Amino acid sequence: MTPAIEVQQLSKRYGKLIALDNLDLTVQPGEFFALLGPNGAGKTTLISILAGLTRASQGTASIMGYDVLTEYSEARKRLGVVPQELVYDPFFTVREMLVIQSGYFGIKRNDAWIDEILQHLDLSDRAHTNVRALSGGMKRRLLIAQALVHKPPVIILDEPTAGVDVDLRQSLWQFIRQLNLEGHTVVLTTHYLEEAEALCNRVAVLKQGRIVALDSMHSLVRSTRDYTLELRLSTDILPPGLTIWPGKHNGCLHSLKIKEYTEIETILAILRQSGIQVLDMQLLQPDLETVFMKITGSDAAGDS
Repeated sequence: MTPAIEVQQLSKRYGKLIALDNLDLTVQPGEFFALLGPNGAGKTTLISILAGLTRASQGTASIMGYDVLTEYSEARKRLGVVPQELVYDPFFTVREMLVIQSGYFGIKRNDAWIDEILQHLDLSDRAHTNVRALSGGMKRRLLIAQALVHKPPVIILDEPTAGVDVDLRQSLWQFIRQLNLEGHTVVLTTHYLEEAEALCNRVAVLKQGRIVALDSMHSLVRSTRDYTLELRLSTDILPPGLTIWPGKHNGCLHSLKIKEYTEIETILAILRQSGIQVLDMQLLQPDLETVFMKITGSDAAGDS
């Protein structure tokens, strides 16, 4: 099967700065893939190379088997990119922008698909509004519409919900999920890590131009055994046997860090022996943010 995206030994240097360092990455058709990393990790540089906006220092990159450099036209037809920056032409209406974008790809009579995109992105009532009169959130919706107007099999969303209201975020992801179910490959970068965890099947984490983690979302999240056992007890004093577990304590509420499920029974046995009653108990599982911080030493997915 021809990969949707394939990069081999890809490097990009800006003088002494290495933005990408011998990167190898393959994304298969139909994947919903997360590309994450802290500031300066190289995510946007990689996307710019795939879109043909930046030339790699070495290595190759292809979209659906077409080299982004030597077969640029064919590669670009198969790729839709939603950039971080708000880029628009202030002289046209929303619909005119989408008609013009269709023309770039040689698509005529695209009205039905344009209407569908406008509806899903809640832009129908702004179709004849001049772009310069749109709010920032509306302009971002238009960027998404432009990326989808030629029905590309590969879609890259670079922070697509930045500055977007909650309602649009929900409708957008419903639309993108449907496109993914219909076979479109989706690559997402976002600093909303809960979105990536909920949507994506596989994830690559970049740091300083290199991939430092690559796995299924489930396996990556479960790779960090940092569970938190929250206990509400009948007393605010822990028995001496439980002080070996690090944690936080606030009155009768105690949060203990554990590594294995088997530790729960040991903790409960110590409490029973001490005559302490458990009023409430909850086990908090690690999430993508926990794993991300551990891998990168960062507190947000950030830009690059």
